[in-house]
Amino acid sequence: MSEHIRVMLPEEEIESRIKELGEEISRDYKGEEVYLIGVLRGAAFFTCELAKRITVPVTLDFLSTSSYGSGTVSSGNVKLKQDVEISPEGKNVIIAEDIIDSGNTLCYLSKLFKDRKAKSVKLCAMLDKPDRREVDVSLDYKGFTIPDEFVVGYGLDYDQKYRNLPYIGIISFDDQ
Repeated sequence: MSEHIRVMLPEEEIESRIKELGEEISRDYKGEEVYLIGVLRGAAFFTCELAKRITVPVTLDFLSTSSYGSGTVSSGNVKLKQDVEISPEGKNVIIAEDIIDSGNTLCYLSKLFKDRKAKSVKLCAMLDKPDRREVDVSLDYKGFTIPDEFVVGYGLDYDQKYRNLPYIGIISFDDQ
């Protein structure tokens, strides 16, 4: 099977939108601090770029979840594989995710940090794929709404490949 990638969102468009998100978060949290938590591995690129554009004090942390394995469809069963190092209690938590499709991961993480007594919990995703939503989750900060396509690049992968692409592309497969 061969894979082909067609550009959906070029690098410049992604960077421009991340800058706008950083400005919006900075306005919303003026005079406060933010605990920005990126969901590994996919959101690493997005989270770091976003953190650089937030002008209020930011504590940066990461956690790891799993619901995909090596497939292209979420199993729906979210597992926390690596937790954050800093307690979220009393902090303004923003969870940064690469993509929200089923909503299961962000629903799970939102509840987790509310249960851990965060001052506030906001959800931020670079990409929103609402056609795939299984649970009702609303984003506080959203980069782009995309159709139901399997996308790679800018941290998103297919079987651990293509994360390093500087753009977001639609992957298609041809049988050989």
